Amino acid sequence: MARRVFFSFHFERDIWRAGQVRNSWVTKPDREAAGFWDAASWEEAKKKGDEAVKRWIREQLSGTSVTVVLIGTETSERPYVRYEIEESYERNNGLIGVYIHNIKDQNQKTEPKGADPFVKMGWKNFRTYDWVNDNGYQNLGEWVEAAYQRAQSRTK
Repeated sequence: MARRVFFSFHFERDIWRAGQVRNSWVTKPDREAAGFWDAASWEEAKKKGDEAVKRWIREQLSGTSVTVVLIGTETSERPYVRYEIEESYERNNGLIGVYIHNIKDQNQKTEPKGADPFVKMGWKNFRTYDWVNDNGYQNLGEWVEAAYQRAQSRTK
């Protein structure tokens, strides 16, 4: 079964790589809405301050069952990513991390691997994958479903 997914990432730095992951589902026959980013609404929320951004994040998380943290070079340092992870956990979303540093950007460049945000937060038992090395294009759906199932067993 397809799951509605929220993608958490460093918006300014990793939007190109995040788009590659999100758009990979466009060609899949069993996909469902896989998260959506509206750059204009994100920018508008940022102009209004911290509470507006947090409200925007909560709205984006509404109706999702899994959060995929796309891990770039600086993702673990981003306070809103931390907030998205905490909110996702509170909502009992499945949580996984996917390293995206090996995805080439619009200039055909890759970046250094970033730190695992779950570990940085002191959280254990959350799985991470590498989009390129672990064939995320082929496996993301399975990773998402497994994360959802792990979250369901967390509440029993």
